[in-house]
Amino acid sequence: MNLSDLNELDINNIAGWPLPARIFVVAVVFVGVLGLGYWLDIKDQRINLEKVEAKETELRQTFEAKAKKAANLAAYEQQLEEMKESFGAMLRQLPNKTEVAELLVDISQTGLASGLEFELFKPQAEVPKEFYAELPISIRVKGDYHEFGNFISGVAALPRIVTVHDVNVAPNTDGELTMDLLAKTYRYMEDDEGGAK
Repeated sequence: MNLSDLNELDINNIAGWPLPARIFVVAVVFVGVLGLGYWLDIKDQRINLEKVEAKETELRQTFEAKAKKAANLAAYEQQLEEMKESFGAMLRQLPNKTEVAELLVDISQTGLASGLEFELFKPQAEVPKEFYAELPISIRVKGDYHEFGNFISGVAALPRIVTVHDVNVAPNTDGELTMDLLAKTYRYMEDDEGGAK
């Protein structure tokens, strides 16, 4: 078959064409159908497949993270119970309204037992916080270093929470030392006072 024979091929009688020409036409149609099928259907499916594979990876990571949490759930629940008990124990260390006066007496008696002389013992206004109120107490005492140490140690040993802030020790005119400090005690606020548990 030569090139001049191609011009004589009848498009309406493909069955009468020579075998190489028929094979070529079938191959062109086959490639065209494959290309068109890829362009119209497979290309979109590949994009969807990539999206689904990315989603699968994300879901797998989420599943693994949740599986780790679920595996440790018993430990987390036990830790939560321990934290609740610890928090309850700390709350019990905060005095309620009726115990604040006793705590103030305990602080002053601790100072007197340490051999200190009080020049100032002034409870200030309560400062409400989230679920507790802070009661600052300005204190000025006279004594020596050992008495100051005994006083701070005694305050730390009280059954209720008392913190000491802004400690300043200076000599005074009598040759003794004066210690100024701000002691803070904390009181649990009842629900009717606006405290939140």
